[in-house]
Amino acid sequence: MLSFFRSAPAVAQSTASVCFTGDILLDRGVRAAIDSAGIDHLFDPQIDSLFREATAVVGNLECPATRIHRPMQKYFIFRAEPEWLHDLRRHGFTHLNMANNHTVDQGRMALRDTWLNVKAAGLVPVGADSTMAAAAEPVLLCHEPRPVYLFASLRVPLENFAYLPDRFSPSQEPMDSLCARVERLRRQQPDAVIVVSLHWGLEHKLRPHAQQVVEAHRLIDAGASALICHHSHTFQTVGHYKGRPVYYSLGNYIFDPTRPINRRAAIVKMTVGETDLHFDTIPVYIEPCTPRIAPE
Repeated sequence: MLSFFRSAPAVAQSTASVCFTGDILLDRGVRAAIDSAGIDHLFDPQIDSLFREATAVVGNLECPATRIHRPMQKYFIFRAEPEWLHDLRRHGFTHLNMANNHTVDQGRMALRDTWLNVKAAGLVPVGADSTMAAAAEPVLLCHEPRPVYLFASLRVPLENFAYLPDRFSPSQEPMDSLCARVERLRRQQPDAVIVVSLHWGLEHKLRPHAQQVVEAHRLIDAGASALICHHSHTFQTVGHYKGRPVYYSLGNYIFDPTRPINRRAAIVKMTVGETDLHFDTIPVYIEPCTPRIAPE
């Protein structure tokens, strides 16, 4: 377990912990694994224990979870069964990010249906809603010992999915607008923890490209406490700017990787105190579809 930004408080504080994972795919090879061994086979007891102790657990849902079959015209098309969302909740997840390029794989009606199914499973959808403006609103992950907010935004193009901001959409807020939202929230709540989660970058790369670094710095200058992101299917370099972490990509989580670089990933555990903030980076290895904490 790698640790960043530990500060020892002078007196005991109440704390909350929030865990973040990378991509959750419940189709293709993972579907075959579920059919073969059952869905509980995808969950490791050691990680389950970690999640049970957390105040909130956020994962990136890299597929629609719906019975609607209306595949888009795109290269990779996924779909999960809605009942599997209940299993994610049972194994500790509380929030699912939907601001990515695969929750639209079965079209707009299926995106809305997935949003409803996520809520029906007792989970909170993040980064998608009835309009683009609603999808861009921050979600409150916890309020004690101080508020923790999550902004989620999709930063890669969508294939054959029309940009209709007045209809059900994933958040695709422009960077200028996202920075303004973060800055406004920081002014309103100076003590809040503000996490930004972007689905961005280039797939199968171990480092971010230059524009990502520029945008990460802009968001931190606007008031973000951390960036915790995904899309590359690799665990990328962790950046630091003004004492704040930038996790450019956590990599996969529940997935069917075929190459070693796609099997290495991370969970981030963020511990929030009344005045301090601490990040643990927990290395994960995926074998064959099941994420497990990697040995030290």
